[in-house]
Amino acid sequence: MLQHRPLVFALAVALAAGVISPQSHAAKKPATGKSKTPVASLACTDFYAEANRSWLGANPMPKSGAVSALGQLTARAQQQQRDLLDAAMRAPQGKVQQLLGDFWASGLDEAAVEKDGAAPVAPLLQRIDAIRKTGDIAPALAALHQVGIPVAFGFNADIDLRDLDRHLGYFSQGGLGLPDPAYYTRSDADTKALVSRYADYMRKILALTGVAKKDIETQTALALDLETRIARATRPLAELRDPRNNFAPVATAGLGKQYKNLQLDAFLKAQGVSDDSVSLANPALFEQLDSLVGKLKPAQWQAYLRWRVGDAMAPYLSRPWRDAAFDFRGKVLLGQTEPAPRWQQVLDAINLAAGPMLGKEYAATYLPDASRKQAELIAGHVRDALIHAIDDGTLLDAAGKAEARKKLEHLRIEIGTPHRDLDFTVQPMGRGSFGGNMLIASTWRHAQEMKRIGKGNADRRWDVLPQQPALAYDLAHNRLIVTAAMLQAPVLDPSQVPAQQYGAFGALVGHELSHAMDARGRHVDADGNVRDWWSNDVANHWTALTNKVAALYASLPYPGTNGVKVSASLTSDENLADLAGVELAHAALLTAQPKPSTAQERQFFNGWAQLWAQQVASDEAQIRAQQDVRAPGQWRANVPLMQQPAFGTAYACKTGTPMAPASRIDVFR
Repeated sequence: MLQHRPLVFALAVALAAGVISPQSHAAKKPATGKSKTPVASLACTDFYAEANRSWLGANPMPKSGAVSALGQLTARAQQQQRDLLDAAMRAPQGKVQQLLGDFWASGLDEAAVEKDGAAPVAPLLQRIDAIRKTGDIAPALAALHQVGIPVAFGFNADIDLRDLDRHLGYFSQGGLGLPDPAYYTRSDADTKALVSRYADYMRKILALTGVAKKDIETQTALALDLETRIARATRPLAELRDPRNNFAPVATAGLGKQYKNLQLDAFLKAQGVSDDSVSLANPALFEQLDSLVGKLKPAQWQAYLRWRVGDAMAPYLSRPWRDAAFDFRGKVLLGQTEPAPRWQQVLDAINLAAGPMLGKEYAATYLPDASRKQAELIAGHVRDALIHAIDDGTLLDAAGKAEARKKLEHLRIEIGTPHRDLDFTVQPMGRGSFGGNMLIASTWRHAQEMKRIGKGNADRRWDVLPQQPALAYDLAHNRLIVTAAMLQAPVLDPSQVPAQQYGAFGALVGHELSHAMDARGRHVDADGNVRDWWSNDVANHWTALTNKVAALYASLPYPGTNGVKVSASLTSDENLADLAGVELAHAALLTAQPKPSTAQERQFFNGWAQLWAQQVASDEAQIRAQQDVRAPGQWRANVPLMQQPAFGTAYACKTGTPMAPASRIDVFR
């Protein structure tokens, strides 16, 4: 269904957090007759284990995979969404809740879904059946894009690298059913076996769309051949990782003549786009598509479009469709053993097609105004702490300090929901057809995406939904973004004392704001221009600091593995941000509480450490050690605290103990 291309300068980091145990372990008395190591020595040896002792005891090591405090907040946010949708289904409060309640009810009514069968896609299939000549193909492509089913190619709104305050329409490669275009052209045995199973899936879906048994093989061959032709003209996925490779502005005025068969001028009009330029970074692909529209028989395009519609809609239709989709996409591609529970499938569908609607209601229900204000207060203090650290520190030279100060003074802090006006004029959904509602909602969301294209719209978008726990620095627009779902325990628990809120939420804010100043942030200046505002001396200073941090973490064992160390090459950037985050949050605490008590200091350090509680089984640890760009929880908790002199003071740690090393690393201090 509807697909969204990531922001060119993506939200820096999305951090989910979960339930923690805020009570003091020091208050617990040892059992009679048993010795107990003093709390101070435990804290000075492995503060992560001490701070999370209750959580680790309550959450035993799984046989496989992982459980974490980080994941528990995501689970809670999902339950909150379920509760909200249940209430909207029973007694909706307003127009948007009526839409959501009907959508939710239609998805949960499996009997109705089974009865509905293929009815939701019948109008789309009829539209495809109406193709008679070459000139009918391009309008059919445009019509399917309008309902959120991108066929033949992709078209999405994204940042204009010439002007970060606007969105541009991006024509991109797409329209394939396999995740990597290389699958269509490789000749090794494993790839051939995968493509064979993919063809089996195509046969099942085409049969469900109404293709006669005698025509299945022909239709499958036609659809697969067209996808293969498209794949041959697409670029390898590795080339797409650099956003500059996707950016090639062209005037829209000439597209109709240049690609006569694709009718790209009419396509843009159908999507509601009237901008004077778009990005088209792979003209060879679109030349090939234009040629294919002109030279292939309409019957081959019909086979391909039937397949693409069936594949896109299969998860939202009756069981034969869902089973076919899961057997290939779930089992073969993802290695899943069984489908997600029905409620999860329906919730995922609603977030995909109507996520902003649900986000609006979620924030209104679950984000207290007091939490929003407290988040703004703490985030402001952390930003101010970074300004002072930049001014007083030696990391940047005079020119760099001026640019950094300007950047931070212009920083926008957006809490809860995006500052964006949406038009909630949506066709009534009703409760009779889940697949039909999916198309209604997807059509609405696609139209909202297209409205982003044009001048002055860039700062209105988030690439994350309010109901998804996330806290991120948006480099392109110099914004701190905090979703509504993030502002609850353990990140910002209203029941916590302020010191613990600074240690948790404040340190996460500091982590993110450090990205405005780091090796990534150096490429966008305070005015939003894409340029390097560092001098060579600053770059060399940062490299030396990064190398020092890398050496520290590279010496640490990766928990759950046998002899594996933390990968410095993978984790250095995020490790450095963790160190900066705690450093800045502690400085912000001293602004709010100039002379914190020992108890308050300990609450601050507990706030940080308890974010990272996790139990990771050996199989998962082996994978994470090779792939995860963040350090494991034990070291995310401990290492930044080791760098704080106040930690050793608060817990009376002797210099030379693990949590009070003789030498420390300062980032901005």
